[in-house]
Amino acid sequence: MSSQNKATVSFSDGSPAIDLPILGGSSGPDVIDIRKLYALTGKFTYDPGFLSTASCNSTITYIDGDKGELLYRGYPIEQLATKCDFLDVCYLILNGDLPDATQKTDFDHRVTHHTMVHEQLQFFLRGFRRDAHPMAVLTGLAGALSAFYPDSMNLNDAHQREISAIRLIAKMPTLVAMAYKYSVGEPFVYPRNDLSYAGNFMRMMFATPCEDYKVNDVLVRAMDRIFILHADHEQNASTSTVRLCASSGTNPFAAIAAGVACLWGPAHGGANEACLTMLNDIQQMGGVEKIGEFITKVKDKNSSVRLMGFGHRVYKNYDPRAKLMRETCHEVQNELGLHDDPLFKLAMALEKIALEDEYFVSRKLYPNVDFYSGIVQRAIGIPVPLFTAIFALARTVGWIAQLNEMISDPEYKIGRPRQLYNGAMRRDVQPIQQR
Repeated sequence: MSSQNKATVSFSDGSPAIDLPILGGSSGPDVIDIRKLYALTGKFTYDPGFLSTASCNSTITYIDGDKGELLYRGYPIEQLATKCDFLDVCYLILNGDLPDATQKTDFDHRVTHHTMVHEQLQFFLRGFRRDAHPMAVLTGLAGALSAFYPDSMNLNDAHQREISAIRLIAKMPTLVAMAYKYSVGEPFVYPRNDLSYAGNFMRMMFATPCEDYKVNDVLVRAMDRIFILHADHEQNASTSTVRLCASSGTNPFAAIAAGVACLWGPAHGGANEACLTMLNDIQQMGGVEKIGEFITKVKDKNSSVRLMGFGHRVYKNYDPRAKLMRETCHEVQNELGLHDDPLFKLAMALEKIALEDEYFVSRKLYPNVDFYSGIVQRAIGIPVPLFTAIFALARTVGWIAQLNEMISDPEYKIGRPRQLYNGAMRRDVQPIQQR
Protein backbone atom coordinates (compact mmCIF):
# COMPACT_ATOMS: atom_id res chain seq x y z
CA MET A 1 0.00 0.00 0.00
CA SER A 2 1.35 3.45 -0.91
CA SER A 3 0.55 6.59 1.06
CA GLN A 4 2.49 9.32 -0.77
CA ASN A 5 -0.68 11.22 -1.63
CA LYS A 6 -2.83 12.97 0.94
CA ALA A 7 -6.37 14.28 1.19
CA THR A 8 -6.91 17.63 2.88
CA VAL A 9 -10.14 17.78 4.87
CA SER A 10 -11.45 21.24 5.73
CA PHE A 11 -14.34 22.10 8.05
CA SER A 12 -16.88 24.91 7.90
CA ASP A 13 -17.29 24.97 11.69
CA GLY A 14 -13.95 26.60 12.28
CA SER A 15 -12.03 23.41 13.05
CA PRO A 16 -8.52 23.34 11.57
CA ALA A 17 -7.99 21.44 8.32
CA ILE A 18 -6.22 18.09 8.48
CA ASP A 19 -4.32 15.89 6.05
CA LEU A 20 -5.19 12.22 5.76
CA PRO A 21 -3.10 9.63 3.85
CA ILE A 22 -4.44 8.19 0.59
CA LEU A 23 -3.64 4.49 0.24
CA GLY A 24 -3.46 2.76 -3.12
CA GLY A 25 -3.93 -0.96 -3.61
CA SER A 26 -2.88 -3.15 -6.53
CA SER A 27 -6.33 -2.66 -8.11
CA GLY A 28 -9.50 -0.73 -7.44
CA PRO A 29 -10.16 2.74 -6.02
CA ASP A 30 -7.71 4.45 -3.69
CA VAL A 31 -8.88 4.80 -0.09
CA ILE A 32 -8.59 7.65 2.41
CA ASP A 33 -7.04 6.41 5.65
CA ILE A 34 -9.35 7.83 8.35
CA ARG A 35 -7.98 5.87 11.31
CA LYS A 36 -6.75 9.04 13.01
CA LEU A 37 -9.79 11.13 12.11
CA TYR A 38 -11.47 10.88 15.52
CA ALA A 39 -8.25 11.48 17.42
CA LEU A 40 -7.49 14.58 15.33
CA THR A 41 -10.99 16.05 15.05
CA GLY A 42 -13.34 14.33 17.51
CA LYS A 43 -15.53 13.40 14.51
CA PHE A 44 -16.58 10.08 12.95
CA THR A 45 -17.64 9.31 9.40
CA TYR A 46 -21.22 8.30 8.62
CA ASP A 47 -21.61 5.47 6.11
CA PRO A 48 -24.76 3.31 6.55
CA GLY A 49 -24.15 -0.18 5.19
CA PHE A 50 -20.42 0.65 4.86
CA LEU A 51 -20.94 1.22 1.13
CA SER A 52 -17.99 3.65 0.89
CA THR A 53 -15.79 2.09 3.56
CA ALA A 54 -12.91 -0.34 3.11
CA SER A 55 -13.09 -2.38 6.32
CA CYS A 56 -9.87 -4.31 5.76
CA ASN A 57 -6.78 -4.88 3.64
CA SER A 58 -7.26 -8.08 1.62
CA THR A 59 -5.43 -10.09 -1.05
CA ILE A 60 -8.05 -12.79 -1.66
CA THR A 61 -10.78 -11.63 -4.04
CA TYR A 62 -11.14 -8.64 -6.34
CA ILE A 63 -14.30 -7.47 -8.08
CA ASP A 64 -14.41 -4.84 -10.82
CA GLY A 65 -18.11 -4.11 -10.96
CA ASP A 66 -17.90 -1.85 -14.00
CA LYS A 67 -16.01 -4.42 -16.09
CA GLY A 68 -17.92 -7.38 -14.70
CA GLU A 69 -14.70 -9.02 -13.52
CA LEU A 70 -14.15 -11.41 -10.59
CA LEU A 71 -10.67 -12.60 -9.59
CA TYR A 72 -9.68 -15.16 -6.96
CA ARG A 73 -6.05 -14.42 -5.99
CA GLY A 74 -5.66 -12.76 -9.40
CA TYR A 75 -7.14 -15.61 -11.48
CA PRO A 76 -10.28 -14.83 -13.54
CA ILE A 77 -13.32 -16.78 -12.41
CA GLU A 78 -13.92 -17.87 -16.03
CA GLN A 79 -10.58 -19.74 -16.12
CA LEU A 80 -10.96 -21.28 -12.68
CA ALA A 81 -14.49 -22.50 -13.40
CA THR A 82 -13.46 -24.21 -16.66
CA LYS A 83 -9.91 -25.42 -15.89
CA CYS A 84 -9.98 -26.32 -12.19
CA ASP A 85 -12.09 -28.29 -9.74
CA PHE A 86 -13.44 -26.96 -6.45
CA LEU A 87 -10.63 -28.34 -4.29
CA ASP A 88 -8.09 -26.62 -6.59
CA VAL A 89 -9.92 -23.39 -5.90
CA CYS A 90 -10.08 -24.13 -2.16
CA TYR A 91 -6.30 -24.58 -2.08
CA LEU A 92 -5.85 -21.37 -4.06
CA ILE A 93 -8.10 -19.30 -1.81
CA LEU A 94 -6.49 -20.66 1.36
CA ASN A 95 -2.85 -20.56 0.25
CA GLY A 96 -2.58 -17.89 -2.44
CA ASP A 97 -1.50 -20.08 -5.37
CA LEU A 98 -2.90 -23.02 -7.31
CA PRO A 99 -1.49 -26.38 -6.17
CA ASP A 100 1.09 -28.35 -8.10
CA ALA A 101 0.50 -32.08 -8.62
CA THR A 102 2.00 -33.11 -5.27
CA GLN A 103 0.21 -30.38 -3.32
CA LYS A 104 -3.09 -31.24 -4.98
CA THR A 105 -2.78 -34.92 -4.13
CA ASP A 106 -1.96 -34.14 -0.51
CA PHE A 107 -4.71 -31.51 -0.10
CA ASP A 108 -7.38 -33.63 -1.79
CA HIS A 109 -6.43 -36.58 0.41
CA ARG A 110 -6.65 -34.53 3.61
CA VAL A 111 -10.08 -33.13 2.75
CA THR A 112 -11.42 -36.47 1.52
CA HIS A 113 -10.36 -38.27 4.70
CA HIS A 114 -12.04 -35.74 7.00
CA THR A 115 -15.53 -35.93 5.47
CA MET A 116 -17.02 -38.16 8.16
CA VAL A 117 -18.59 -36.48 11.19
CA HIS A 118 -18.90 -37.69 14.75
CA GLU A 119 -21.72 -40.21 15.16
CA GLN A 120 -23.22 -38.22 18.04
CA LEU A 121 -24.04 -35.41 15.62
CA GLN A 122 -26.85 -37.66 14.42
CA PHE A 123 -28.46 -37.45 17.85
CA PHE A 124 -27.98 -33.68 17.86
CA LEU A 125 -29.66 -33.48 14.46
CA ARG A 126 -32.64 -35.52 15.64
CA GLY A 127 -33.44 -32.78 18.14
CA PHE A 128 -34.72 -30.62 15.27
CA ARG A 129 -38.21 -30.82 13.81
CA ARG A 130 -38.36 -32.65 10.49
CA ASP A 131 -39.73 -29.54 8.79
CA ALA A 132 -37.07 -27.17 10.18
CA HIS A 133 -35.44 -24.97 7.55
CA PRO A 134 -32.09 -26.46 6.45
CA MET A 135 -30.31 -23.18 7.27
CA ALA A 136 -31.59 -23.33 10.84
CA VAL A 137 -30.24 -26.87 11.08
CA LEU A 138 -26.93 -26.00 9.40
CA THR A 139 -26.35 -23.02 11.67
CA GLY A 140 -26.74 -25.32 14.68
CA LEU A 141 -24.59 -28.10 13.22
CA ALA A 142 -21.75 -25.77 12.21
CA GLY A 143 -21.64 -24.24 15.67
CA ALA A 144 -21.90 -27.68 17.29
CA LEU A 145 -18.65 -28.80 15.63
CA SER A 146 -16.80 -26.77 18.27
CA ALA A 147 -18.13 -29.18 20.89
CA PHE A 148 -16.68 -32.16 19.01
CA TYR A 149 -13.28 -30.78 17.97
CA PRO A 150 -11.86 -28.83 20.95
CA ASP A 151 -8.33 -29.50 19.68
CA SER A 152 -8.66 -26.96 16.85
CA MET A 153 -10.52 -24.06 18.47
CA ASN A 154 -7.67 -21.65 19.22
CA LEU A 155 -8.01 -18.90 16.65
CA ASN A 156 -4.53 -17.58 17.41
CA ASP A 157 -2.81 -20.90 16.66
CA ALA A 158 -2.07 -21.15 12.93
CA HIS A 159 -1.80 -24.94 13.05
CA GLN A 160 -5.19 -25.29 14.77
CA ARG A 161 -6.74 -22.89 12.25
CA GLU A 162 -5.38 -25.07 9.43
CA ILE A 163 -6.89 -28.20 10.99
CA SER A 164 -10.26 -26.52 11.51
CA ALA A 165 -10.18 -25.26 7.90
CA ILE A 166 -9.74 -28.80 6.55
CA ARG A 167 -12.44 -30.10 8.88
CA LEU A 168 -14.96 -27.44 7.91
CA ILE A 169 -14.39 -27.75 4.16
CA ALA A 170 -14.59 -31.55 4.40
CA LYS A 171 -17.59 -31.85 6.72
CA MET A 172 -19.92 -29.15 5.39
CA PRO A 173 -21.14 -31.34 2.46
CA THR A 174 -21.79 -34.16 4.92
CA LEU A 175 -23.76 -31.86 7.23
CA VAL A 176 -25.83 -30.39 4.39
CA ALA A 177 -26.63 -33.86 3.06
CA MET A 178 -27.53 -35.06 6.57
CA ALA A 179 -29.88 -32.09 7.02
CA TYR A 180 -31.60 -33.00 3.73
CA LYS A 181 -31.87 -36.72 4.49
CA TYR A 182 -33.29 -35.94 7.93
CA SER A 183 -35.94 -33.64 6.43
CA VAL A 184 -37.21 -36.34 4.05
CA GLY A 185 -36.95 -39.20 6.51
CA GLU A 186 -34.29 -41.15 4.63
CA PRO A 187 -31.24 -42.82 6.22
CA PHE A 188 -27.99 -40.90 6.30
CA VAL A 189 -25.46 -41.84 3.63
CA TYR A 190 -21.82 -42.02 4.66
CA PRO A 191 -19.16 -40.33 2.48
CA ARG A 192 -17.02 -42.31 0.07
CA ASN A 193 -13.28 -41.66 -0.25
CA ASP A 194 -13.11 -42.77 -3.89
CA LEU A 195 -15.36 -39.99 -5.17
CA SER A 196 -14.69 -36.35 -5.97
CA TYR A 197 -15.80 -33.61 -3.60
CA ALA A 198 -18.91 -32.75 -5.64
CA GLY A 199 -19.57 -36.38 -6.60
CA ASN A 200 -19.41 -37.44 -2.97
CA PHE A 201 -21.86 -34.69 -2.00
CA MET A 202 -24.37 -35.73 -4.66
CA ARG A 203 -24.14 -39.37 -3.60
CA MET A 204 -24.75 -38.43 0.04
CA MET A 205 -27.74 -36.39 -1.12
CA PHE A 206 -29.43 -38.84 -3.46
CA ALA A 207 -28.24 -42.39 -2.72
CA THR A 208 -30.48 -44.81 -0.83
CA PRO A 209 -29.85 -48.36 0.50
CA CYS A 210 -32.29 -49.65 -2.12
CA GLU A 211 -29.97 -49.37 -5.11
CA ASP A 212 -26.54 -48.25 -6.25
CA TYR A 213 -26.19 -44.56 -7.03
CA LYS A 214 -24.54 -43.81 -10.35
CA VAL A 215 -22.63 -40.55 -10.41
CA ASN A 216 -23.44 -38.46 -13.50
CA ASP A 217 -20.30 -36.60 -14.59
CA VAL A 218 -22.23 -33.72 -16.20
CA LEU A 219 -24.29 -33.10 -13.08
CA VAL A 220 -21.25 -33.45 -10.83
CA ARG A 221 -19.39 -30.88 -12.92
CA ALA A 222 -22.39 -28.55 -12.68
CA MET A 223 -22.41 -28.87 -8.90
CA ASP A 224 -18.64 -28.38 -8.78
CA ARG A 225 -19.02 -25.19 -10.79
CA ILE A 226 -21.73 -23.92 -8.43
CA PHE A 227 -19.26 -24.44 -5.58
CA ILE A 228 -16.48 -22.58 -7.45
CA LEU A 229 -18.67 -19.61 -8.38
CA HIS A 230 -19.77 -19.15 -4.77
CA ALA A 231 -16.42 -19.77 -3.02
CA ASP A 232 -15.73 -16.11 -2.17
CA HIS A 233 -16.99 -12.68 -3.12
CA GLU A 234 -15.02 -10.00 -1.31
CA GLN A 235 -16.43 -8.21 1.78
CA ASN A 236 -20.11 -9.10 1.50
CA ALA A 237 -22.47 -9.25 4.48
CA SER A 238 -21.71 -12.82 5.58
CA THR A 239 -17.95 -12.47 5.07
CA SER A 240 -17.95 -9.25 7.07
CA THR A 241 -19.96 -11.07 9.74
CA VAL A 242 -17.37 -13.84 9.95
CA ARG A 243 -14.56 -11.29 10.21
CA LEU A 244 -16.39 -9.29 12.87
CA CYS A 245 -17.27 -12.40 14.84
CA ALA A 246 -13.73 -13.78 14.67
CA SER A 247 -12.25 -10.43 15.66
CA SER A 248 -13.43 -11.15 19.20
CA GLY A 249 -11.19 -14.23 19.27
CA THR A 250 -13.99 -16.78 19.13
CA ASN A 251 -13.34 -20.23 17.67
CA PRO A 252 -13.47 -20.85 13.89
CA PHE A 253 -16.59 -23.03 14.08
CA ALA A 254 -18.55 -20.30 15.85
CA ALA A 255 -17.40 -17.70 13.34
CA ILE A 256 -18.49 -19.88 10.40
CA ALA A 257 -21.85 -20.55 12.10
CA ALA A 258 -22.30 -16.75 12.28
CA GLY A 259 -21.61 -16.55 8.56
CA VAL A 260 -24.19 -19.26 7.86
CA ALA A 261 -26.78 -17.35 9.89
CA CYS A 262 -26.09 -14.12 8.01
CA LEU A 263 -26.19 -15.85 4.63
CA TRP A 264 -29.68 -17.10 5.42
CA GLY A 265 -31.13 -13.65 4.74
CA PRO A 266 -33.25 -13.43 1.56
CA ALA A 267 -31.30 -10.38 0.38
CA HIS A 268 -28.06 -12.37 0.52
CA GLY A 269 -27.87 -16.15 0.17
CA GLY A 270 -31.60 -16.56 -0.27
CA ALA A 271 -31.69 -14.63 -3.53
CA ASN A 272 -31.63 -17.71 -5.79
CA GLU A 273 -34.55 -19.19 -3.90
CA ALA A 274 -36.43 -15.90 -4.29
CA CYS A 275 -35.65 -15.91 -8.01
CA LEU A 276 -37.11 -19.37 -8.50
CA THR A 277 -40.18 -18.34 -6.53
CA MET A 278 -40.59 -15.37 -8.89
CA LEU A 279 -40.38 -17.63 -11.95
CA ASN A 280 -42.96 -19.98 -10.48
CA ASP A 281 -45.26 -17.02 -9.81
CA ILE A 282 -44.98 -15.88 -13.44
CA GLN A 283 -45.59 -19.44 -14.59
CA GLN A 284 -48.78 -19.57 -12.54
CA MET A 285 -49.85 -16.25 -14.07
CA GLY A 286 -49.67 -17.82 -17.53
CA GLY A 287 -45.99 -18.28 -18.33
CA VAL A 288 -44.11 -16.59 -21.18
CA GLU A 289 -47.21 -14.78 -22.44
CA LYS A 290 -47.50 -12.96 -19.11
CA ILE A 291 -43.92 -11.67 -18.96
CA GLY A 292 -44.94 -8.30 -20.43
CA GLU A 293 -47.59 -7.88 -17.76
CA PHE A 294 -45.07 -8.85 -15.08
CA ILE A 295 -42.46 -6.37 -16.40
CA THR A 296 -45.06 -3.60 -16.32
CA LYS A 297 -45.69 -4.30 -12.64
CA VAL A 298 -41.94 -4.27 -11.94
CA LYS A 299 -41.64 -0.78 -13.47
CA ASP A 300 -44.61 0.54 -11.48
CA LYS A 301 -43.27 2.46 -8.48
CA ASN A 302 -46.48 1.79 -6.60
CA SER A 303 -46.21 -1.96 -7.12
CA SER A 304 -44.51 -4.34 -4.68
CA VAL A 305 -43.47 -6.67 -7.52
CA ARG A 306 -39.67 -7.00 -7.88
CA LEU A 307 -37.48 -8.50 -10.59
CA MET A 308 -35.33 -11.06 -8.75
CA GLY A 309 -32.00 -12.30 -10.09
CA PHE A 310 -31.14 -9.06 -11.87
CA GLY A 311 -28.76 -6.35 -10.71
CA HIS A 312 -26.08 -6.46 -8.04
CA ARG A 313 -24.73 -4.16 -5.34
CA VAL A 314 -21.24 -4.31 -6.89
CA TYR A 315 -21.62 -5.43 -10.52
CA LYS A 316 -22.76 -2.73 -12.94
CA ASN A 317 -22.21 -5.06 -15.87
CA TYR A 318 -23.09 -8.68 -16.65
CA ASP A 319 -22.13 -10.77 -13.63
CA PRO A 320 -19.33 -13.06 -14.96
CA ARG A 321 -20.64 -15.86 -12.75
CA ALA A 322 -24.04 -15.57 -14.45
CA LYS A 323 -22.49 -16.22 -17.88
CA LEU A 324 -20.84 -19.40 -16.59
CA MET A 325 -24.00 -20.48 -14.80
CA ARG A 326 -26.02 -19.92 -17.95
CA GLU A 327 -23.71 -22.28 -19.89
CA THR A 328 -23.96 -24.82 -17.08
CA CYS A 329 -27.73 -24.49 -17.16
CA HIS A 330 -27.80 -25.48 -20.85
CA GLU A 331 -25.42 -28.40 -20.23
CA VAL A 332 -27.65 -29.77 -17.47
CA GLN A 333 -30.81 -29.28 -19.50
CA ASN A 334 -29.26 -31.16 -22.46
CA GLU A 335 -27.99 -33.98 -20.27
CA LEU A 336 -31.36 -34.51 -18.61
CA GLY A 337 -33.41 -33.96 -21.77
CA LEU A 338 -35.30 -31.02 -20.29
CA HIS A 339 -35.43 -28.94 -23.47
CA ASP A 340 -39.12 -28.31 -22.99
CA ASP A 341 -38.82 -27.41 -19.32
CA PRO A 342 -41.29 -24.50 -18.99
CA LEU A 343 -39.36 -22.77 -16.22
CA PHE A 344 -36.13 -22.73 -18.21
CA LYS A 345 -37.93 -21.38 -21.28
CA LEU A 346 -39.52 -18.74 -19.09
CA ALA A 347 -36.15 -17.72 -17.65
CA MET A 348 -34.62 -17.38 -21.14
CA ALA A 349 -37.54 -15.30 -22.35
CA LEU A 350 -37.44 -13.08 -19.27
CA GLU A 351 -33.70 -12.55 -19.68
CA LYS A 352 -34.09 -11.60 -23.37
CA ILE A 353 -36.86 -9.09 -22.68
CA ALA A 354 -35.10 -7.51 -19.70
CA LEU A 355 -31.78 -7.16 -21.57
CA GLU A 356 -33.53 -5.36 -24.44
CA ASP A 357 -35.75 -3.12 -22.32
CA GLU A 358 -34.39 0.43 -21.94
CA TYR A 359 -35.73 0.60 -18.37
CA PHE A 360 -33.41 -2.20 -17.22
CA VAL A 361 -30.53 -1.44 -19.61
CA SER A 362 -30.28 2.18 -18.44
CA ARG A 363 -30.22 1.01 -14.83
CA LYS A 364 -27.60 -1.68 -15.64
CA LEU A 365 -29.82 -4.44 -14.26
CA TYR A 366 -28.11 -7.47 -15.77
CA PRO A 367 -28.73 -11.08 -14.72
CA ASN A 368 -26.67 -12.20 -11.73
CA VAL A 369 -25.58 -15.68 -10.68
CA ASP A 370 -28.75 -16.26 -8.65
CA PHE A 371 -30.89 -16.01 -11.79
CA TYR A 372 -29.52 -19.32 -13.13
CA SER A 373 -28.17 -21.20 -10.12
CA GLY A 374 -31.66 -21.89 -8.81
CA ILE A 375 -32.76 -23.35 -12.15
CA VAL A 376 -29.67 -25.57 -12.32
CA GLN A 377 -30.10 -26.86 -8.79
CA ARG A 378 -33.78 -27.52 -9.39
CA ALA A 379 -32.92 -29.56 -12.50
CA ILE A 380 -30.33 -31.57 -10.56
CA GLY A 381 -32.96 -32.36 -7.94
CA ILE A 382 -31.93 -30.05 -5.11
CA PRO A 383 -35.03 -28.93 -3.16
CA VAL A 384 -35.53 -25.17 -3.01
CA PRO A 385 -35.10 -24.82 0.79
CA LEU A 386 -31.62 -26.34 0.44
CA PHE A 387 -30.30 -23.77 -2.07
CA THR A 388 -28.88 -21.44 0.57
CA ALA A 389 -27.30 -24.31 2.50
CA ILE A 390 -25.36 -25.28 -0.64
CA PHE A 391 -24.30 -21.63 -0.97
CA ALA A 392 -23.00 -21.80 2.63
CA LEU A 393 -21.17 -25.05 1.88
CA ALA A 394 -19.35 -23.40 -1.03
CA ARG A 395 -18.65 -20.11 0.75
CA THR A 396 -17.10 -21.81 3.80
CA VAL A 397 -13.63 -21.81 2.25
CA GLY A 398 -13.88 -18.09 1.52
CA TRP A 399 -14.99 -17.35 5.06
CA ILE A 400 -12.07 -19.34 6.46
CA ALA A 401 -9.53 -17.61 4.22
CA GLN A 402 -10.89 -14.19 5.17
CA LEU A 403 -10.80 -15.14 8.84
CA ASN A 404 -7.18 -16.34 8.54
CA GLU A 405 -6.18 -13.19 6.71
CA MET A 406 -7.69 -10.97 9.39
CA ILE A 407 -6.06 -12.85 12.27
CA SER A 408 -2.67 -12.67 10.52
CA ASP A 409 -2.96 -8.92 9.89
CA PRO A 410 -0.79 -7.02 12.43
CA GLU A 411 -3.23 -4.10 12.17
CA TYR A 412 -6.33 -6.10 13.07
CA LYS A 413 -8.47 -5.06 16.02
CA ILE A 414 -11.77 -6.25 17.43
CA GLY A 415 -14.54 -4.78 15.29
CA ARG A 416 -16.26 -1.80 16.90
CA PRO A 417 -18.29 0.43 14.54
CA ARG A 418 -19.43 3.76 15.93
CA GLN A 419 -22.77 5.53 15.49
CA LEU A 420 -24.57 8.81 14.90
CA TYR A 421 -26.75 9.06 18.01
CA ASN A 422 -30.15 10.75 17.64
CA GLY A 423 -31.89 9.47 20.77
CA ALA A 424 -33.03 11.20 23.95
CA MET A 425 -30.66 13.48 25.86
CA ARG A 426 -29.72 12.68 29.43
CA ARG A 427 -32.74 12.56 31.74
CA ASP A 428 -33.51 11.44 35.26
CA VAL A 429 -35.72 8.57 36.37
CA GLN A 430 -38.90 9.85 38.04
CA PRO A 431 -40.84 8.01 40.75
CA ILE A 432 -43.49 5.76 39.19
CA GLN A 433 -46.28 8.03 40.46
CA GLN A 434 -44.88 10.95 38.42
CA ARG A 435 -44.28 9.17 35.12
